[in-house]
Amino acid sequence: MLAAMSASPLTPRSPGDACARSSGDACPGALRLHRADDGALARIRIPGGVLTPRQARELGNAAERFGDGELHLTSRGNVQLRGLAPDCGADLAGLLEGAGLLPSQRHERVRNVVASPLSGLDGAGITDVGPWLAELDRLLCASDRATELSGRFLFALDDGRGDVDALGADLTLIGHDAGAALRVGSTDPVFRLPCAEGPRALLVAAGSFLDAAGETGAWRVEDLPGDAGTALADEVVRRLRQAGVTTSPAHRPRPLEARTPVPGPVRGGGREAALSVGVPLGRLDLAQWQLLSSAGEMRLTPWRGVVVTGVALHAAEALTSALAEAGLITGSGSAWAGVGACVGRPGCAKSLADVRAQAGAAVGPRGRLPVYWSGCERRCGHPHGEWIDVVATPDGHRISHVRGDRAGGPVTVRDDPAALAAAVAAARGTGS
Repeated sequence: MLAAMSASPLTPRSPGDACARSSGDACPGALRLHRADDGALARIRIPGGVLTPRQARELGNAAERFGDGELHLTSRGNVQLRGLAPDCGADLAGLLEGAGLLPSQRHERVRNVVASPLSGLDGAGITDVGPWLAELDRLLCASDRATELSGRFLFALDDGRGDVDALGADLTLIGHDAGAALRVGSTDPVFRLPCAEGPRALLVAAGSFLDAAGETGAWRVEDLPGDAGTALADEVVRRLRQAGVTTSPAHRPRPLEARTPVPGPVRGGGREAALSVGVPLGRLDLAQWQLLSSAGEMRLTPWRGVVVTGVALHAAEALTSALAEAGLITGSGSAWAGVGACVGRPGCAKSLADVRAQAGAAVGPRGRLPVYWSGCERRCGHPHGEWIDVVATPDGHRISHVRGDRAGGPVTVRDDPAALAAAVAAARGTGS
């Protein structure tokens, strides 16, 4: 039904509009708390989503001491703490700093880095992005200029499999052939460069963006006017060559769909196991979080999931069973797979509905397409690629089939839970 209708541009283009340019970059961080209807909110940047067991335990302690007792995963592999008291900022910052989660107070909101979560685990990538991640974070925290980046600017480190390259980051470093490739915005061609030069190239590119943004107020590469994005890529190459970095063009279109981790054991061999775990609606209670953090190192994914690494082989089966009993997704057949939602009511004043509860009520047989429920037109945290878009409006829920930056439909369903669930299931199951 939806596919037969004409496609129109998806608006707004990005949930980044939630940070109003007219009032400056108000995106929350660990130090700049955001006032929400359910209390203050802190967003803790976790580059690459990587957490040691100790860091994960301290985050759990923070959620219990200061917040609502839950940890909310974001579409950038970060963690949000909600329900915070407005005067807890200093104590929260001290806890995070002691855990190594706040290496620089000046840079904490610009440490936005997503990375291929299965890199180095399953043999599918070209490059293990771990060394890139450590070096990029070090360079960012050492750069005074990097503090000028907005809290929305995004770096991506893709090991060559095309997963985080599909997320539309501002700057993407990709494992390519025997080296690396740099993508500026969504441009093609990418530019080959030596693997070891990748993190430095990202910092050079970020500085080039800041110069190009100038007085335009652009926070992200896609915000640059006209063909400035293409001009930016050329300028980045010029500066890299000036710095002695050899580059050459290569065609590599940005993937439209991400190869997301499939819930279940990660096949890669070795003495230790890894496990990919889905998190319904990206929300973990303390018991679930503690179960995950006690199992090994955690890699939070941009799809609101977790990859647990370093699991003893003899303990993997028991851990899988325990996680499933705790309500997490440990296999590909879960009805929750592909279901996402923004926080909705009562946490967000702009939301028109409790979309998390509605998404839960509508969960049925697993659909072919992912679905994302939004409480308002901003669609905060929505996925990329192809998905079913469910948006609460004053007239009901609008359902559209999104492909890239265009949406087919829409169809509006009035506030009838049974009719809404049926319409969403039909859209997901047939892709129409």
